[in-house]
Amino acid sequence: MSLIENFTKPYGLVDKIDAFGYLDSLKNNPDAPRKHGKVVLVTADTPLKASRGEGKTTTTIALIDALNARGIDAAAVLRQPSMGITAAGSKGGASGGGKASLTHPELIDWGLCGEMGAIEAAQNLLASFAEKAVDDGLLDTVIVPRVSEVPSRSLRSVVVDAGKNDVHEKTVLTPTCELMQIVVLSRSMDEIAERVAKMIAGTKDGKAVTFGEFIDLWRITNILADAVKPAKTETKNGSPVYVHGGPFANVSIGIPSLVSVEMACALHDVVIVEAGYGADAGAQKWLDIACREYGAQWPSAAVVVTRASTWRDDPALQWRYPFHVERLEGLGIPTFPLINLWDGEDDQVPALRQTAADLGFRAPIVGNLYRDGGDALVPQLDAFTEAVSAEDAPETPASHKGMPLVENVKWVCEHAYGVPSDRVVMKPGFEESLEAARALAEDAGVAFDDLALVAVKSPATMTDNDAAPADERTVTLKKVDVHSGAGLVHVNLTTSLTTPMPKIV
Repeated sequence: MSLIENFTKPYGLVDKIDAFGYLDSLKNNPDAPRKHGKVVLVTADTPLKASRGEGKTTTTIALIDALNARGIDAAAVLRQPSMGITAAGSKGGASGGGKASLTHPELIDWGLCGEMGAIEAAQNLLASFAEKAVDDGLLDTVIVPRVSEVPSRSLRSVVVDAGKNDVHEKTVLTPTCELMQIVVLSRSMDEIAERVAKMIAGTKDGKAVTFGEFIDLWRITNILADAVKPAKTETKNGSPVYVHGGPFANVSIGIPSLVSVEMACALHDVVIVEAGYGADAGAQKWLDIACREYGAQWPSAAVVVTRASTWRDDPALQWRYPFHVERLEGLGIPTFPLINLWDGEDDQVPALRQTAADLGFRAPIVGNLYRDGGDALVPQLDAFTEAVSAEDAPETPASHKGMPLVENVKWVCEHAYGVPSDRVVMKPGFEESLEAARALAEDAGVAFDDLALVAVKSPATMTDNDAAPADERTVTLKKVDVHSGAGLVHVNLTTSLTTPMPKIV
């Protein structure tokens, strides 16, 4: 029996793996068999519409099928989607499509791997404890939101009758909540407990009160016992796929759990990691949060997916795809443009290749992956596999801990969105929000400028107006929220909702 089998148990039609236990066993047994797989990041062009996927998951599945067909031991790590949005049809599915699909897409799309439901229950229990703390005089206000997998406009902001004083509360989607972030970023149950203890429940006399001050944390960690375990499934062609962590890289971190990626790297030679939305969202957060601040592996290569129509249909937005590719290349990451064709677009391939050549891209990878799956990619991966197998990988850039928050935001705006610091503007009220967030963090015993930055933004825009001329684009800073337990600070930029409504299809 291999070591990983000791930590694997059936969970319905998939397996669940105790990644914490497996990685701890490897640490304590350095001679145990393991691999040192390389990470490849799959990201995308900024979509024309928030509800429209570019095909990252379909590409990820086709890519590992193609690599395995070439004799390379490859696996993928996907995020567990939000049932209320993805499965309800508001954007592309989370389990691929056509020949590039998982064996049990319904389990992934509808949250039946369990972590969404468990995290929802645990965060809502925390909110209930906070409400009881108001009754007991321990809190005046409740800051921690309730969560739901099914969005409701009526729950975005509510007022609870709490006797003498009404209490304002809100509800967000499960993937966006702080407890999801804690699960994604933690490497042990002890770390989860420590982070939950640092979560801010609310305030008393204007001062932050953390959950560690008034509840027993085992109540929360027990609920999460299975939620912290990645699910293992496979593609229709038998390639291994691990699913763990939440989506929504525009309003949260939108990356798979760090332990699911580390576990996969110990088991396989190449690990394809899918990050949410475009390169300005999920890729930015994998690089600047997971890698810079939490020690995840810097990618050996990247694939930037786009539809032909996203890249070329709107002349005012055509700058975005080259910007993403060039930015990743500028970080020392070999970056491969991948054009995900739809039916009827095969005749566009020569023109697409010429455009890529004119832009100075690496030779693009092109195919209708829904129709042809990994077969379309097998003959196109010579340069890709050569780049991934290169010995010299760039070092992870230095942490931004200690960098003042506004300076950090301006750095992200310049490097990830192409907007220089002098065109980053502050909405009236932003500075007051910043100081209030700083005070909350200090009350919670957290160094405010050590928190990792989460840019909260629209998934379909990088700036206030992407169609504006380059020298007129701006980014507006709107408000600041502290997630002290997760070690994150959210800064709202372009308009976006943490409880978006599903599209009727």
